[in-house]
Amino acid sequence: MDRFAFMIHPIDSSDIARKFSFLKRLPDSILDKIIYHLPPIKVSEITGIKSVYDNAEIIGNFLGCTLTSKQMVELPTDTVIDKIIRTGKIAEKLGAKILGLGAMTSVVGDAGYTVAQNLNIPVTTGNSYTIATAMEGTEKAAEMLDIDIKGAEVLIIGANGSIGSVCAQMMARKCGYLTLVSRDVKKLERLSAKILRETGLAVKISNRPEKAIKKADIIITVTSSVDCVINPEDLKPGALVCDVARPRDVSKRVAELRDDVLIIEGGLVEVPGNVDFNLNFGYPPKLALACMAETMILALEKNWTSYTLGREITIKQADEIHKLGKKHGFKLAGFRSFEKIVKPEVIERVRYFTKQNTKKQFKVKV
Repeated sequence: MDRFAFMIHPIDSSDIARKFSFLKRLPDSILDKIIYHLPPIKVSEITGIKSVYDNAEIIGNFLGCTLTSKQMVELPTDTVIDKIIRTGKIAEKLGAKILGLGAMTSVVGDAGYTVAQNLNIPVTTGNSYTIATAMEGTEKAAEMLDIDIKGAEVLIIGANGSIGSVCAQMMARKCGYLTLVSRDVKKLERLSAKILRETGLAVKISNRPEKAIKKADIIITVTSSVDCVINPEDLKPGALVCDVARPRDVSKRVAELRDDVLIIEGGLVEVPGNVDFNLNFGYPPKLALACMAETMILALEKNWTSYTLGREITIKQADEIHKLGKKHGFKLAGFRSFEKIVKPEVIERVRYFTKQNTKKQFKVKV
């Protein structure tokens, strides 16, 4: 039976404290030092993944790269990549034929290239399938809220990133009003010029998200920030936000204070088979992030290649992996927001505010 591996890491020190209860009383500064010195670990074995296409089964492992998100950003890049590679060596020893990079391990340095060059198995970041499922989820949620994408104000935050740039190009083919936000304005100018050439859509660009967020009807946010970029006071009533980032870009306070907006987790899919991850990472049974699922799909397809590496991803890649996912029985999971199922009454409530905004916009245009 073919084996794959997927790399995870603690978002912050509290993740380690939850796993090792005796560490809970230690201050974060001490926990961070302990995490830094911990060796990479095999976290769990994944069983029960079975294709609906040919009944092929695969097994896998979650591997832990023992660095927090903050450490991956603040430590020297070489130090971080060295630990990612050492974690990848565990995958080789376990007999994995492909390795997926999760969360911050997929964005450090050159986004997987150096890691792949130092391992004897292919490596993928999972970003192609993340893009495909984020787009599918956003479109379905917009339809449920009666938001017409063509007439909506659409915003991509983190548009210069490997995921954000492709989401921007795909959304430009569907919407009439698009704003791109990222730190590097020159890169945004090149991306907007490309979109104009290929679709004829003139997009707005900015390196300051605050004003753009307040105007947006639909937001796809996918930064690599360790801090929240969307807060309760930022959003207009009736807004839809697809948060693809890990750690999240949307503050938990939004869930507590704003019942008039819809926040959905991007890239969450149902895995075919009687799946057991032997690890609780915050989702119900059988649900996984799309970046994890891409590695599984490639293993079921016996596609032993570094499918998604670096920051240059194409629409073709996203479309292809999306088709392969459907072939093997992977499908978009029901909407979830901050680890909770989005109930029908939530959709109904937000739809009311969406309609109120639509009426106001119509009056202004008239």
